[in-house]
Amino acid sequence: MSALNLYSLGHFFLWFGVARYIFSNWYLFFVLSVGWEILELYLPYEFAIESTVNKISDFLVNILGFWLGLNLRPDDN
Repeated sequence: MSALNLYSLGHFFLWFGVARYIFSNWYLFFVLSVGWEILELYLPYEFAIESTVNKISDFLVNILGFWLGLNLRPDDN
C-alpha cells in the first residue's frame, strides 16, 4: 500500500469544495475529518482498509484541501 492513492485525490477535492463553498470552521473540519478516519477503522468494506501511513497522509491531504479551499474562497463583499 502506498501513502497516497486515488481516494486521497477524492479527499482533497471534497475538502477543497467544502471550504470554498460550504463552511470555513476549522474545528468542524477537524471533527469531521478525524471522525471519518476513525470510522474507517470499523467499516467492513475494502476501501476502508488502509495502512497507518495512508490514514495520516489522508489527514494531511484533507488539511491541504481545506486550507486551499479557504484561501480561494470568494470575498464576502
